Amino acid sequence: MQSLQFRYTRNYNLKYRTWGHLFQGRYKAILCEKDSYFLELSAYIHLNPLRASLSEDPFDYPWSSYKAYASGAVDDLLDQGALLAQFSKTPFRARKGLVRFVKSRIGQGKREDFYEARDQRFLGSEDFVEELQERLGERAVWGYQLSISEISMGVLSGLGIPKAALYSENRNREGSFGRGIVGYLARRLAGRSLKSVADHFRRDPVAISQGVGKIESRLREDKDLARRITELEENLSKGRKRILI
Repeated sequence: MQSLQFRYTRNYNLKYRTWGHLFQGRYKAILCEKDSYFLELSAYIHLNPLRASLSEDPFDYPWSSYKAYASGAVDDLLDQGALLAQFSKTPFRARKGLVRFVKSRIGQGKREDFYEARDQRFLGSEDFVEELQERLGERAVWGYQLSISEISMGVLSGLGIPKAALYSENRNREGSFGRGIVGYLARRLAGRSLKSVADHFRRDPVAISQGVGKIESRLREDKDLARRITELEENLSKGRKRILI
């Protein structure tokens, strides 16, 4: 796909004397959980032209694979077997079943869950993602759905740091200490990157990284700080469901 996009873009630019990208973002391929997502995602994609007001019937949109699926037309670029087999072993019944299924989803709005591929590679349930990561020899990482703002508020109330100090643009020891704690907890509890923490505070990522490093060093020696951080972790995660991050 990358080669196809590159060649098409190059030829288009040469023909029309233009330059730059034709498509927004890079091509993405994800592994999709068959049982719970495959059919729904297929119908959702086929109905995109209707949601964009480009067509009143998915069958009439010329740049979609739906017409080939629904009519049985041969398309060398399309492997119809995997999708149609979900409805019937008989091609005619399979196509009828697909058409009914897609039409039953016409009133469906935007599905945010279809845009939440884990690690930009997997789309499916937590069990599905964890199983794939185990097959790939990757360690499944669990955490909590916490925003950096929520973690910051927890640090402010738990450690008694003034908000003005935490968000101050000036250098001060109390604010640096608080931001280090936020960075440490954001990465530990929610899998947030230190860059996202730096963006939140409008700070240099290097400074945030150094602050987190100092906190980690202190935790190995300061038992009182370790206890307070543990209490913060418990308060922030209380009542929240653990998810794969």
